[in-house]
Amino acid sequence: MTALLEVKGIAKSFHGLRALNQVSFDAERGAIVVLIGPNGAGKTTLFNVIAGMMAPDAGEIYFTGQRIDGWRADQVCAAGIGRTFQIVRPFAALTVLDNVMVGALLRTKGVSKARRHAENILEPLGLGPKKNLSAAALTLPDRKLLEIARALATQPKLLLLDEVLAGLRPGECDQVIQLLLEIHQRDGMTLLIIEHVMRAVMALAKQIVVLHHGEVIAAGAPETIVRDPRVLECYLGEETPL
Repeated sequence: MTALLEVKGIAKSFHGLRALNQVSFDAERGAIVVLIGPNGAGKTTLFNVIAGMMAPDAGEIYFTGQRIDGWRADQVCAAGIGRTFQIVRPFAALTVLDNVMVGALLRTKGVSKARRHAENILEPLGLGPKKNLSAAALTLPDRKLLEIARALATQPKLLLLDEVLAGLRPGECDQVIQLLLEIHQRDGMTLLIIEHVMRAVMALAKQIVVLHHGEVIAAGAPETIVRDPRVLECYLGEETPL
């Protein structure tokens, strides 16, 4: 069976500095794949390439069997790939509900249907009571949840989550981990996650892909990856060791 996402030999350089070098991996339909690696390993650059924010220098990306590398970000989103950003980017002047409605309008016809769809997304995330607040008034944990809600509103088949736990306290992390598991179990959605919090990685991942200096140095089940000498070596000195 063809994987939902196939990344084949992706390379990307910036002014002669190679950020990605022959990166290849698959994400099966319904899987939770977690991408880990030290800071500067190329993880967010890879997300940007997959999401259409930049074109790769070489390699191919297939989604639902269709080649998408080089597509614009709006085309990739319309195809069924949603994403969040490490630095949350809500429309600060809009309400929480309006922020989510912007994403909902991609696939719903009419403002009324978009509003209902947005409200249905906000409730399970605990943001229903705050739907009429300005996005600028939210706390960091709630802005993180809003970022997830905006991506979910586009009804993605594949959701890219870029360090959604960064800056959160342990209890807040546990809440988001549980929400992600519920989203995955309820909708069968495929998740591709960049994360440094190893407790979260082990709670979520069915497969781990490890990037180091822009290259995949290991990929496999969590119980295998945590014993891989190459992975242990690249994390030496990191604040969150395996």
